[in-house]
Amino acid sequence: MLRYIVALCLLALAWAQDCQVANVQVMQNFDRSRYAGVWYAVAKKDPEGLFLIDNVMAQFIVGEDGKMTATAKGRVIILNNWEMCADMLATFEETPDPAKFRMKYWGVASYLQSGNDDHWVIDTDYDNYAIHYSCRLIDADGTCLDSYSFIFSRHPAGLRAEDQRIVTQKKMDLCLLGKYRRVTHNGFCESS
Repeated sequence: MLRYIVALCLLALAWAQDCQVANVQVMQNFDRSRYAGVWYAVAKKDPEGLFLIDNVMAQFIVGEDGKMTATAKGRVIILNNWEMCADMLATFEETPDPAKFRMKYWGVASYLQSGNDDHWVIDTDYDNYAIHYSCRLIDADGTCLDSYSFIFSRHPAGLRAEDQRIVTQKKMDLCLLGKYRRVTHNGFCESS
């Protein structure tokens, strides 16, 4: 009975939420210089199709010209059973909002991603956690049909306890609560 009541409460909450992509709030006054450096994915919401599975690490770099690029690596399985560490390079096209970018993947593993994705920094404290979001396909009602999202930490062991509440609230704001899975780091990509 308790499960039924909890399920009804969550359903009511979902109906009350504004899940329109146009209304997603991003990080205010985003500072890419403070954001630069290494981030470890500790949770992710997968899109449709092939995607990085685990051991996901990204390094964001800000060039002398102020433009941001990123390298990323993570374990993938291709051709049904071939396990490998994919190395990728991403370039970012700026938009009027400093926390919103258009991202293009390059390199051997670029076929793992669709062309240009919106790449939004939803929230970060720069030192411990960051939340990224991308909607690849918007439905006629303005909600997202195919999205992905990463919860990043500066530490491969995961988020600090004090960051959990903030991250959970942002998952709810994105209408993605309960859709993330944990990302493990077991050293698979360290030798590549």
